[in-house]
Amino acid sequence: MKSPGAYIKALLCAWVVAVSAIVAHGQEESPLIKKRLSLTLDDVIELAREQSQAALVAKHSFTVKYWQYRTYKAQFLPSLNLSAQLGQFNRSLRALQDAETGRTNYIENNSMTNSLNLSIDQNIPFTGGTVSLYTNLSRLDQFSPYDEITYNSQPINIYYNQPITAFNTLKWEKKIAPKEFELAKKQYLESMEAVTISATTYFFRLLLAQGTLEMAKRSYENNKTMYGISQERFKLGTIQKNELLQLELSVLNDELKVSDAEMNLMMAMTQLRTFIGFNESVDIDLQVPGVAENLMLDYDLVLNKSFANSTFGLSNQISQLEAQRSVAQAKASNGLQASLFARFGLNQVNEELANAYKNPMDQEAFGLTLSLPIIDWGLGKGRVKVAKSQQEVMESQIIQKEQERREDVMLQVLQFNLQSAQCEVSKKADNVGKMRYESAKERFLNGTISATDLNVAQNEMDNATSQYLTSLQNYWTYYYTIRQMSLYDYIENRPLDADFEKLTGEKIEKNDK
Repeated sequence: MKSPGAYIKALLCAWVVAVSAIVAHGQEESPLIKKRLSLTLDDVIELAREQSQAALVAKHSFTVKYWQYRTYKAQFLPSLNLSAQLGQFNRSLRALQDAETGRTNYIENNSMTNSLNLSIDQNIPFTGGTVSLYTNLSRLDQFSPYDEITYNSQPINIYYNQPITAFNTLKWEKKIAPKEFELAKKQYLESMEAVTISATTYFFRLLLAQGTLEMAKRSYENNKTMYGISQERFKLGTIQKNELLQLELSVLNDELKVSDAEMNLMMAMTQLRTFIGFNESVDIDLQVPGVAENLMLDYDLVLNKSFANSTFGLSNQISQLEAQRSVAQAKASNGLQASLFARFGLNQVNEELANAYKNPMDQEAFGLTLSLPIIDWGLGKGRVKVAKSQQEVMESQIIQKEQERREDVMLQVLQFNLQSAQCEVSKKADNVGKMRYESAKERFLNGTISATDLNVAQNEMDNATSQYLTSLQNYWTYYYTIRQMSLYDYIENRPLDADFEKLTGEKIEKNDK
């Protein structure tokens, strides 16, 4: 027969097994399953360009500008328009003057008008005129003083309106709008390069945080081991108490550094995950990147690509055209204004709808309108002077911007080329620091150096590692900044581009590329 203690022990064992099964079952059904990814710098950049909110904003911004360009192009295509006036009822008293006596009488008007108009309209960019081909049908129902229905048909009419001295808006839009669309493409590419630069920043921020945590943990474990050895040496009297306390203080400080490094790692991990579109179920391990082999940039090449490929040169061209347009508009608004119109067509009136289209009579109308300000107190002349002055200011600003651009490109190229050599030196320093620490560690174990010397070697090793990672970050940040300035891939030796048809879901004509 089993004792009460055996029963209690059996019940405790069964309870432990049941709780373990429940916990295991809960873990299996947990919706948050951690996934660990090992990513390179290229992986992070690719994910950012595909999934980040910044990339999505750049895509939608380009789409808006694409449809603005499509709206502009639609102005040069013929448009088919239908207009109608239905149920225009009018019951009122109308003043009517007798031509012989001059007496004004009021007669009752009780009528309803309905009309339908169909037209094809076409703008002419070269001249700024408008031509229309239209047909019209109107019905007038007169209810009093007698009941009558009248149809007025215009089977076909051609109307042309031509401003002679007016400002031709379409002509200037045809010069500027295609360049603005090309600018939108380049702005999208530069926005994506900005995403690349941000991804690089977040990548190295996490990489430095991971490296700092690894160094803090390694330092903690090493100092803890050294502290245990030093305790034995202190008992044997081979080291001073001050040296033992120094190692104990190093262990305590390293423990604090580990906590701080874990917090910094968590923050950097969250920032990178958020930027590239991952949630907290993903943990990321980053691989230390290298540098591009034998890549040295030429200033003249980068400068030429910067003016030819980026938004800088194209923005200046658009600014010049807009200034010229303002001057042309001010000149066109000053002085004589003339406009010519002409209309030819057919017309017929009848009480029957079918007869309203029989034997139509031709109708013609044309004329010239003129407008000339006699005294405007110099208003028109002043507008021209203001537009020309603004154009001169803009030209001076462009010259200044171009000089600043040359200086900026020179600085960026110089920094990148110097950083390439600095990465090599930092990498060697990192390797030397690690070897020196291992040598110092062995010498400490042999009792030939003090704890102070060991700490110095460890700090120098950690600083060399951090400096190497910082040098890599500067290297790739400089490179992608230059790429953004020139929209050119110097590693692949090709200009940057994108599948704009995929972005818009629309086919882009060749002359739009």
